[in-house]
Parts: sequence; C-alpha cells; structure tokens
Amino acid sequence: MAVGHKLEGMDNALTALTTETRSMRLEIAGFQSQISGLDHRVAAVESQVVLQTERDQELLHPRRKLTDLEDRIRRNNVRFLGFPEGIEGTDILSYLRDTLPKLADITFAPPLEFQRAHRLGLKRQNGKDRPRPIIACFLRHGQVRQLLQISRRQGPLRLGPLEIRLSGDFSKETADRGRAFLSLRPPLRHLDVKFGLFEPARMRIAKNGESRTFYDPEDLKTFLDGLHDPTQPMESATQPPQDTQNQTRGMGQPEIALDNNGRPTTDPQTRGRDLERLTKSFDDRGQVLQAVAMHTQLSDRDKSDPL
Repeated sequence: MAVGHKLEGMDNALTALTTETRSMRLEIAGFQSQISGLDHRVAAVESQVVLQTERDQELLHPRRKLTDLEDRIRRNNVRFLGFPEGIEGTDILSYLRDTLPKLADITFAPPLEFQRAHRLGLKRQNGKDRPRPIIACFLRHGQVRQLLQISRRQGPLRLGPLEIRLSGDFSKETADRGRAFLSLRPPLRHLDVKFGLFEPARMRIAKNGESRTFYDPEDLKTFLDGLHDPTQPMESATQPPQDTQNQTRGMGQPEIALDNNGRPTTDPQTRGRDLERLTKSFDDRGQVLQAVAMHTQLSDRDKSDPL
C-alpha cells in the first residue's frame, strides 16, 4: 500500500510538471512571436533612421546655401543699440544721416545713404524699459565696414551721454554659431590659447606659433577635448564648407593678394603672379578673359566704393 501511494504521488507530481512545462512552452512561443515582431519593428525603425539621415545629409548643403544667401542679403545692415526711444523723431533716416558721422567721428565720402531704417520689436509702453534697437540698411557696403571697424577698435561709441553699440546683422544660424564659439572662451583661456572671433562666424586660435581656423563650434570643442598636451602641435586650418568659404571672400571671386587695408594689392609683380595662377586654374577661355579684365581694372575699383 505504501509503495502504491508513493507511486500515485509521483505520478501526480509528474503530471503537474508536464502541465507546467507545456504552459511554459506556450509562453515561450508567445515571447518568441513577440520578439520576432519587435525585430521587424526595430528593423523598420532602423531603415527609417538611415533614410532620414540620408535626407538630412541631402538637405545640409541647401540649408547652408540658404543661410549664406540670407547673410548676404543682410550684409549691408547695421544694428544700433542705445538710442533712446523717440530720439529720432519722425524721420529716422535724416537722424542717422546727421548723427552717425558725429558718433564715429568720421566724414563719409560720398555722404551716407540708406535704403531703409526702423526700430526692431513692439513699441515700448513704459519709458523705463530698455530702448529698442535700430536697424539700418546702408546703400554702400564700404560704409558698413567702416563703421563696424571703428566700433571694434573703440568699443561702444559715445555721443554726449549716450553709449551706442554697433553690430552686424546675420541669420539666426550664423548668430547661433557665433554664440557657440563665444561659449568656448573659458577653456581657451584656461589652456592659454590666443583666439579671435571673426565675421561671419569663425574662430581662429594660435598656440606655439601655429594657428588654426574653425568654422564649426563642434570641431573646436572636439579639438579642445583632445588637447591634453600644451606642447601638442596644431594642424593647419580646417577647410570651411564651400558656401562659407565664398562668404568669407566676399562674393565668391577668385582669391587675389590683398594689402594691409584689405584691398587688392597694387604691386605689379604680385598681380602678375596672381594672374598667372588664375590663368592656370581656369579652363574656360571666357573665365581667363574675365580674370584679365578684373586685374586690369583694379585701380578703378579701388577708387570707387564697394556696394
């Protein structure tokens, strides 16, 4: 009897174990089905990510071209911060035409001419609020460069009790790049690296007698992260994107030698070397003739104001 009871108990336990095993197999099969479905979904998401990445890369160059175009449209704009509300009266163009020569302590020849000028933002209701900046679109780009160069040398310009700050006008993308470069000044100072931010948004650094130019803040950040040895030599300047390179050279003209004032050099030997180099680099006969005409007319261009 005892043996029978034991066999019966073992049989019941084996039956329960078999039932539980079947249940676990069914659950595992369900899990496998779910995992298989997740694998298909993950594969689909990965395909979409790859496709989106390719589309982003395709849109990167047009986006840069649009940013470059917007910066070129804004190149004749100057922002003035510090003029009290209403000081310009009803004719802001006449006010700027009379005030800016006194502000910069310079006589403009020919006289200042503007396409348009206005305040930025909504009118202040409270006289204690910070005055809105004035943005002016100049007719001649040369006069814009004069004003900005004076502002960079002297800092805020003073007109009686007024302290006026000047700045160029750039697209949001370019302004964001400039702010990102400025945020990297503390580590540059910590590493005792000389640096300077140049328009439209490029950072030039110098260390141990070598210099390097960055056009992307992320490239500069990566470079600083890897700069552990203060005596580590730097590579040559990074190559800018094609649209940024054209922007820094003005209107995309072939690069020629410039004097200390940023104008084409008047040295005949230097012009001859530039012309020989340009002739070798151009395959099209029309472009060669255009380069020849550009060099022969440099004197006339120097006498005129750039637009």
